[in-house]
Amino acid sequence: MTLAIFFIATFGLILSAGLLIFYRASVIDRLQELIHPHSVATAGALGVNEPALNRIQSIVKPFQNLLPRSPDEVSLIQGRLIRAGYRDAVALNIFYASRVLVPIVLAVFATVTGIYSSSPFLVFAGCAGVGFMLPEFWLGSRITARQSRILMGIPEALDLMVICTEAGLGLDQAMARVAKELAVSQPDIRDELVLVGLEMKAGRPRADALKNLGERVDIDSVRMLATTLIQADTFGTSIAKTLRIYSDTLRTKRGQEAEEAAAKTTVKMVFPLVLFIFPALFLVVLGPAGIKILEGLDTLFQ
Repeated sequence: MTLAIFFIATFGLILSAGLLIFYRASVIDRLQELIHPHSVATAGALGVNEPALNRIQSIVKPFQNLLPRSPDEVSLIQGRLIRAGYRDAVALNIFYASRVLVPIVLAVFATVTGIYSSSPFLVFAGCAGVGFMLPEFWLGSRITARQSRILMGIPEALDLMVICTEAGLGLDQAMARVAKELAVSQPDIRDELVLVGLEMKAGRPRADALKNLGERVDIDSVRMLATTLIQADTFGTSIAKTLRIYSDTLRTKRGQEAEEAAAKTTVKMVFPLVLFIFPALFLVVLGPAGIKILEGLDTLFQ
């Protein structure tokens, strides 16, 4: 009992410290945004949150190098972290540390609750396996959620870019203006556009910056948009006309996808009907008749 209370108190202290860290970081970010809005926008686009990351780094530092790392695996995980929106170098160390800490937390939980008593080897082996894979599953869910948000916000960004280019702005200025306008409604798209602008300011060619945009986001629509803009820039065609045509094409494609999803609904409804609705319906309709038949058979054979 004393050991359980100790583990619960320790977990509560760690949770409270984490909440305090993130709350304090958010307050600092809000104050910095009021004082230096431009610098905070650039830092947010790069995924920099120095106070919180430094504290988390100090917590996970003893665990981040316990697992072996190969260059190929590090490159793969770093690419997935970037697609999820975590561009800091500290994020990689936190990911590797979580692969050690999560199994430990699950094992402590199994020990405190007494689940391990039935089969200690299987329970602790399951804690180790599930805890090792949970960070990967969580990262995959973050990537999917971010890609979905970007995909839903592309039409809005394209409409704004069409308006900006038709008003006389160049592609670079149009992307910067759209990033500024989408800071609240579409922060993920805004971050990617700001990164494109920063790469071009650093001297990278526009074609390479747009190509990196498609690789970072890893969405077919964004990759096609980057390719379309590169071709328009190479052959000297109108950027505004190109964006308008691509916007219309994207709307047509999304309409077709919605019609396809609607057509699949009837097939997908078969399984819930057969598994859940029909048995309940049969029970309600045929249940009383079955009861009467059983009562009649009991009376007949008595």
